[in-house]
Amino acid sequence: MIKITDLIVALTYDAKMLEDIVAKRLQIEHSRIERITIAKRSVNALNKQDIHFKMTVVVRVSGDENEIISSHRKDKCISKEIELTYTVPKGKKLKERPVVVGCGPAGMFAALILAQAGERPILLERGLDVDSRRRKVLKFWQTGILDPQTNVQFGEGGAGAFSDGKLKIGMKNSRKMKVLNEFVEAGAPPEIMYLSKAHIGTDRLNEAVKGIREKMISLGGEVRFDATVTEILFKDGQVTGVRFVEKGKDTELSTDNVVLAIGNSARDTFENLLLSGVYMEQKPFAVGVRIEHTQEMIDRIQYGGFAGHPALGAADYKMVVHLQNGRGVYTFCMCPGGTVVAATSEENGLVTNGMSEYARDGRNANSALLVTIDKKDLGSDSPLAGVAFQRRIEAASFAAGGGGYKAPVQRLEDFLQKRKTTAFGDVLPTYLPGTEFAEVDSYLPDYITNSLREAILEMGKWMPGFAYADALLTGAETRSSSPLRITRGDTFEAIGLKGLYPCGEGAGYSGGIISAAVDGVLCAEQILDS
Repeated sequence: MIKITDLIVALTYDAKMLEDIVAKRLQIEHSRIERITIAKRSVNALNKQDIHFKMTVVVRVSGDENEIISSHRKDKCISKEIELTYTVPKGKKLKERPVVVGCGPAGMFAALILAQAGERPILLERGLDVDSRRRKVLKFWQTGILDPQTNVQFGEGGAGAFSDGKLKIGMKNSRKMKVLNEFVEAGAPPEIMYLSKAHIGTDRLNEAVKGIREKMISLGGEVRFDATVTEILFKDGQVTGVRFVEKGKDTELSTDNVVLAIGNSARDTFENLLLSGVYMEQKPFAVGVRIEHTQEMIDRIQYGGFAGHPALGAADYKMVVHLQNGRGVYTFCMCPGGTVVAATSEENGLVTNGMSEYARDGRNANSALLVTIDKKDLGSDSPLAGVAFQRRIEAASFAAGGGGYKAPVQRLEDFLQKRKTTAFGDVLPTYLPGTEFAEVDSYLPDYITNSLREAILEMGKWMPGFAYADALLTGAETRSSSPLRITRGDTFEAIGLKGLYPCGEGAGYSGGIISAAVDGVLCAEQILDS
């Protein structure tokens, strides 16, 4: 097959138009084209007067494809397509069934690969299945009644199940293609295979998560919900089992391989692991707020006169500012047409996140606006110092909101002018279970708020309209990444502990759904190769 990159394609393209473009580019008759597959599609909006798609396509033609490629050897955009295929490794039969702790992307895909290899994994998840979890989360948003074991952070699908379901893919490889194919087979939108900014959406992601679980079970795997791991058992530096509380009952499993994919909010598990002698270290993370505009405004800023074009959908953005004080400030997990959501997992703490459904048709756009935190901010060498730092901000944010998990909100202009907000403007909050006016300075340290002020003004220069007076700041955002790393060696095992595989975002080894899932695949491969 032949790959063509950097094709310029109109927003109004159809199959006939795309075939015309390909035939002209390859200088062949239309009749020779057997199939065109879009491998990548992105929006080029650099010129607001000429917004179009940029595509990579893979073409199957009749006759000698090598001859066509050779005739275009001076064209760097035309080359032979190399297919990316993934084969599940078949190692020697494991002595005991492997255990996977955590049912986020890393844990799900570690368990799936192990099941496909015939090793019948047991997956332990402290929260509930995704349907029961969704009911618990909706109840929390409506009433402010929190279940510390099943919430936006804990339960089947992990924290990503209540987000936009964005897939940061980057350069594709066989493992990434494996993950994407499994998602599509489980019910995710097929276009995630080629969109440069693919997303599944919370609603569609929940269905895909169930599909992956059912496939894993059909292959001999097992899932136990409401099962909180309390201890990893070791003997002479080798994993021998796990202890956990399942539906209120103390239980123990014997195993010599544990994938630890617990997510970045399993703070009690971090504490237990540290007491057990598992080596951890601090790592950089970030905290900040959610910034919210109307989606219509973001569409106009990004697409100009093309705003609202059905081929474009809801616009997004991504910005990074490096300040003279050495800190970075950046947007993260931008959710077009989405909502700001209550995402705490601990009582009397306030945590925000962003979420979009597949249609991205909500009235507002929101994004995390984060400031980097490093070791000097923590005041301690403890591996858990970052967790303590997060907790202090979450408690302060909870207090600023007046309790009941209401979130503190402030108009952007008022934040910049250091004054209290007394009324909303054009942008109304989407956060549930409710909001209260409070100053961001009341719950974030001044070195963070001063960095935010400076960065917002700079971002407003790059993206005119971003520093809109009525934009809303909702806080606090503290769980964007893990504040620690469970250090592992070349074999992916925890330092000095054979058979324990720290995995995914919570262990400090990934930063999104795809990278976490791929890390799960890698850990499974290591177990099968051990």
